[in-house]
Amino acid sequence: MSPATTPVPPEDLTAEISQAPVCVLTFNASDATGAGGLSGDIATMAAMGAHALPVVTTILMRDTSEIFDQTLLDAEAVVEQARTVLEDITIVAWKVGFLGSAETIGAVAEVLSDYPDVPLVTYLPNLSWIDDEDQFQSYHDALRELVLPQTEVLVGNHKTLTDFLLPEWESERAPSVRELAVAAAEHGTRHVLVTGLQPQGKQNNQVDNILASPQGAIAGEKFDRFETSFVGAGDTLSASIAALIATGLDLPTAVAEALAFLDQALDAGFRPGMGQVIPDRFFWALPEEDADAEAGEETPDDRLSDSAPNPRHVH
Repeated sequence: MSPATTPVPPEDLTAEISQAPVCVLTFNASDATGAGGLSGDIATMAAMGAHALPVVTTILMRDTSEIFDQTLLDAEAVVEQARTVLEDITIVAWKVGFLGSAETIGAVAEVLSDYPDVPLVTYLPNLSWIDDEDQFQSYHDALRELVLPQTEVLVGNHKTLTDFLLPEWESERAPSVRELAVAAAEHGTRHVLVTGLQPQGKQNNQVDNILASPQGAIAGEKFDRFETSFVGAGDTLSASIAALIATGLDLPTAVAEALAFLDQALDAGFRPGMGQVIPDRFFWALPEEDADAEAGEETPDDRLSDSAPNPRHVH
């Protein structure tokens, strides 16, 4: 019998499985730029040592500047992708990104409900590019009703979460993180991670990111503000949290590690096209100094540093 067909003893198979990376199933859009969506999830989870199981929910037509349109997949096709994988592979966590339509949200929520013990990280992107008001509203209504009750942590920018969780907010004062967490809890969500906050009493050179429950803030990290715009940051952050939870970290630790990872990925970000900067999820895999630097020669980064408008390191 050839080695390729030699049966694996059960005890060896158990050892092999125990050494395999943890698996995280992610429902998200196909993004051909590689900035966000499933492309971003796959790269991020791989960088965190997890194996991504990507389920396509919709296909975005976009470049690195903006989203123009989407081509929806049939909700049954989305479910069939997930159930086929779930019958074969054990997952430890999952992530929900952009699902495309209210109908797909309902179908995905039904799959999620069959695995109530698997922690879910839900990312809420900015969907202002959707021109159809009815489509925009029905999507958010379905997400609030069907996905939030199953969500361990909801991730989003402060403005986006405010519009989603507190659409009737009329005060001149922006809602606090705790108020957002209370609003999310009314739909069944246990925690919120609010990004893009400006710390009180600080100059406009830092951003704060706070994990909170209805009882108040749990953890947070402040970082220097980048003087450039990014695409894919939210997907990177949420995917890394899901991967870190899957590896066994508790939520506050996973959030702290994910925020530090995102900051470094943005710091090493690059601009592949004419639009926004993309996070480099594999910044840690690059050598600190290349051969030219060791030889004392001017490197591309040296030449860029004099002309780059950003005070932080972005390629």
